[in-house]
Amino acid sequence: MIPAMPASAAARPRQASSAVLRFGRVASMGTVAVLILIAGVWASWGTAQHVLLTKGREQGTVEVTRCGGGTCSGPYSPVSAGSQARERVVIEDSVAVSKGRTYSVVLKPGSGEAVRSGPAGVLYAWVPLGGALLLASVVVAGGLRRTRVAWGMAGVGVGLLTAAFFAV
Repeated sequence: MIPAMPASAAARPRQASSAVLRFGRVASMGTVAVLILIAGVWASWGTAQHVLLTKGREQGTVEVTRCGGGTCSGPYSPVSAGSQARERVVIEDSVAVSKGRTYSVVLKPGSGEAVRSGPAGVLYAWVPLGGALLLASVVVAGGLRRTRVAWGMAGVGVGLLTAAFFAV
């Protein structure tokens, strides 16, 4: 006959495995949430660096005269010192750009590509981060079970996307 184990001894392995599983869930979901946020910053920074760090960059306006093939173009009029007028610069064709309108822009160094500047340009540049915040908030709420943090992240993401929508 096998002697019975005390109840407290039987509960120890169950508690240990539960703690390991909980740690694994928190570690994996935390990693996923951080990777989503890093991807959002990475996607935004490609455009945001030109809009935020304008010192020494050519600034001016572009009047959009032609759109097609995912880009719009038009003549560039300089505003900053040292910037030269150009007959044609290219700006990404998006909901933020329409033919016949004039936009304030910053030129990417060494190219004829323009990026919208000003408040609308800054907000539009950070739209991928807003989407990443919304996506990561679901992971934080479901995987990490941190609902207050998730609601905060979702609120910031929705606020950023809404501000960009109205500014553009």
